[in-house]
Amino acid sequence: MTAPTGENSTESSSLSLATLAPLQAVLFDVDGTLCDSDPLHYYAFREMLLEIGYNGGVPVDEEWFIKTIAGKHNDDIASALFPDDQERGLKFCDDKEAMFRRLVKEQLKPIDGVYKVKKWIEDRGLKRAAVTNAPRLNGELIIEILGLKDFFDLLIIGSECERAKPNPDPYLKALELLKVSKEHTFIFEDSASGIKAGVAAGMPVVGLATRNPPHILMEAKPAFLIKDYEDPKLWAALDDIDKKSGATTTTV
Repeated sequence: MTAPTGENSTESSSLSLATLAPLQAVLFDVDGTLCDSDPLHYYAFREMLLEIGYNGGVPVDEEWFIKTIAGKHNDDIASALFPDDQERGLKFCDDKEAMFRRLVKEQLKPIDGVYKVKKWIEDRGLKRAAVTNAPRLNGELIIEILGLKDFFDLLIIGSECERAKPNPDPYLKALELLKVSKEHTFIFEDSASGIKAGVAAGMPVVGLATRNPPHILMEAKPAFLIKDYEDPKLWAALDDIDKKSGATTTTV
């Protein structure tokens, strides 16, 4: 059984990414991966469901949110919330996303170390894409607020693919459009759904234990888990890629 951050040793963590050298691209999920946005999603769902008397008027808790909502596409969320009325469910989700966007403008916080990883990627001239199940308006707004608009080559939206995460389609589309190989690309993800999508697409996934329980994330088979982008396990793995690639290491 794995410990909270996936008790892969630093050595095995490095080894799992070193095989990608020379690295071509890094792919990122958005919510919970670039920023700690799940509390804002949870708040919006909780308040709006309370307004309509969902769950007998009892506020939903975080455990319910993680199980039912986190990392899932709005089509699936609508079906889970309103199994007999998909149209109502989709309208509810649209309204909730509008509330979320209002909250984001005031309260969004980046994951610790994200700009350090950004610099590491830029210094090596790697390609990069954001790949999310969120609506395009959400993804674009978050990326703009975080100052990452010029960093990403592409923004891939799950609903604009044949199938959203946990299916591999969004990540396969990113590889195709970036013109890179899965053998030289890895992914950052924070949800079981996203990790499953990346693994199904044939790439190693570094899981972020931002909000979702580590044991749930480990069941999706990430290469290893990190607390945030400052985690020493990540930098040991990136240094190992550099060594195998013959690049000059600038990480610490």
